[in-house]
Amino acid sequence: MKTQAIINHIVNWLKDYVKENKQNGFVVGVSGGIDSAVTSTLCAKTGLRVLCLEMPIHQDPNQVSRAKKHIDNLHQQFANVSSLSVDLTETFETFKSAVPQTPDTDQKSLSLANTRARFRMSTLYYFAALHGYLVAGTGNKVEDFGVGFYTKYGDGGVDLSPIADLMKSEVYALGRELNIIEEILNAAPTDGLFGDSRSDEDQLGASYDELEWAMRLEDRNHKDLNPRQQEVLKIYQKLNQANQHKMQPIPVCEIPTDLKS
Repeated sequence: MKTQAIINHIVNWLKDYVKENKQNGFVVGVSGGIDSAVTSTLCAKTGLRVLCLEMPIHQDPNQVSRAKKHIDNLHQQFANVSSLSVDLTETFETFKSAVPQTPDTDQKSLSLANTRARFRMSTLYYFAALHGYLVAGTGNKVEDFGVGFYTKYGDGGVDLSPIADLMKSEVYALGRELNIIEEILNAAPTDGLFGDSRSDEDQLGASYDELEWAMRLEDRNHKDLNPRQQEVLKIYQKLNQANQHKMQPIPVCEIPTDLKS
C-alpha cells in the first residue's frame, strides 16, 4: 500500500471538498481511538481550521487520557488546530431522568449507548454551524460498509468520510505513517459508548482482522474453511444483513402519479 500517497490523496480531497462547498474547515470528535486520531490528523494537514472536540460521557479514564494526549500532539504540530472539551455527562443524566424508567436490559443499555453517540453528533453540528465547518466522519470501511458498527444519526451522522474506503488495518498503517501516539496505536479498539473498557471485539465477537478477511471473502469460494473461519463468516454475514438499514439510502415511499392527479 502506498501509504504516503494515500495520505496526500485524502488531504487534497478534503481541501477540494471544503473549497467546493465554501466552508471554513472541519470539526472532528476525538475519542482516543485510531480512527478519530487519523481523521483529525488528516484534516489538520490540510492547513484549514480544525476544531477537535472531546465529548466525555462517563468515559473510561484511559480513553480520555489518550484523546487529550492526541489533541496535545496536534497542537504541537499544527497552528490551525483548536480544541474544546464538552462534558456531556450531566446532559446524558438529565435525559435518563426525563424518559420513563424501565428495567435494565441489554436492549436498554444499547439504546442508551446509541443516545450518547447522538448527543455527540448534535454537539459536533452545533459547532459546525457556529463556525461554518464540516463534520468529518471517523468510520472505516469495515464499520461503515461491512458490519454497520456505528450509530445511525450518531457517529454515522457526518458531512464527509475521509477514511471510509480504508480497512481498519489500512487505517493503522496511515496512523503509523502519521506518527500517531503509541498509546492509541496499541490500544484495543472501542466505541466508548458504555462507560467501561469493553472493546469492539467484545461486542462484535470477532477482531477487525477477521472481519476484513470475511469482507474480502464474500464473493469467493467458501469451501475448506476451518471452524473459526466458518464462525467469523457467520458473524460477518449476520451483522451485514442486520445492519443494511444503516448502509442503504433511506427508503422513500413513491406515490403513483395517478394517485396525485
